[in-house]
Amino acid sequence: MTAKLRFLGLDVHAETIAVAIADPDGEVRSLGTIANREDSIRKLIRRLDSPEQLRACYEAGPTGFVLYWQLAQLGVECAVVAPSLVPKKPGDRVKTDRRDALKLARCHRSGDLTAVWVPDEDSEALRDLVRQREAAKQDQLRARHRLTKFLLRTGRRPPLGLKAWTERYLAWLKQVRYTQPAQEATLVDCLNEVEHMSARVKRLEEAILEVVKLAPQPMQAVIQGLQALRGVAHISAVTIASELGNISSRFESARKLMGYCGVFPSEDSSGKRKRQGSITKAGNAHLRRGSRISLVLSTPAQRRGQAAWATGRGSGRDHRNCMEGAKPPAQALHEVGHGGEGSQKGHDRDRT
Repeated sequence: MTAKLRFLGLDVHAETIAVAIADPDGEVRSLGTIANREDSIRKLIRRLDSPEQLRACYEAGPTGFVLYWQLAQLGVECAVVAPSLVPKKPGDRVKTDRRDALKLARCHRSGDLTAVWVPDEDSEALRDLVRQREAAKQDQLRARHRLTKFLLRTGRRPPLGLKAWTERYLAWLKQVRYTQPAQEATLVDCLNEVEHMSARVKRLEEAILEVVKLAPQPMQAVIQGLQALRGVAHISAVTIASELGNISSRFESARKLMGYCGVFPSEDSSGKRKRQGSITKAGNAHLRRGSRISLVLSTPAQRRGQAAWATGRGSGRDHRNCMEGAKPPAQALHEVGHGGEGSQKGHDRDRT
């Protein structure tokens, strides 16, 4: 069966797909370019025949996983690969769609590509909603900054001791007046934008609550179990579950999870010189920004008490009592981060 497999390399763009195929022992050849439409993809697979003997791949990108799901429905096994991990020759200075498709097919046949995790449609839909809420929070912060900087530039300062964005602060904002009509119109517009962004965030958070109630039972169990961890509330738990998927089976250790989140320290060491820098930030930025998972899992046992101020929960016995009634996904995540003899040995190695 292995000798009959053929490998498809797809260079996917918004409107076109460059296609190349590699036979087990034959030459890699280009099949041209097709439209990025479902009908064109179906005709391509029908022309190649024997979809069970095809192994397709394409790079993860802005087109998402729609092509993956279409190929799966047609019976073709597909892999979505990490673009940054595709082998590249230092002297290769010519890049075209045709060459990219040929390289993908050749590397897929030789097993040199690294596949990424592909969520199902329910998980992808929830992740879109969670990321939309994250974007709304960023827009809300920009709107608030725009208003406060306008007030500062025009000399309107709140009373001493008045905390920003409380009800008293909002009441003070509505009392601010300007003699210039242009500045008054600017203030009204900034206030309306802040109120609009606050309502938008609230609306999205309510939508997340409703969607989670309709989510599959395994995902609900993961979300409920994650909230047993210190510093993880409902929105953070939904973010972690939607970004990580099946936590207990995807990551074998805390190191791999931290690498995926991009919170592993960078290093530039050679010989006797050892130089470690800031975190790589090379992983999932949404997960890194939207939750405290880096603090939840990367804090060694000896420093858990020092991190309690940042998480809002205690450590030690109180946390163990919290974990006793937790769901299995939370217990698995806790074991990846802190539990077990192997994890403690890993922390010992990090300190040496």
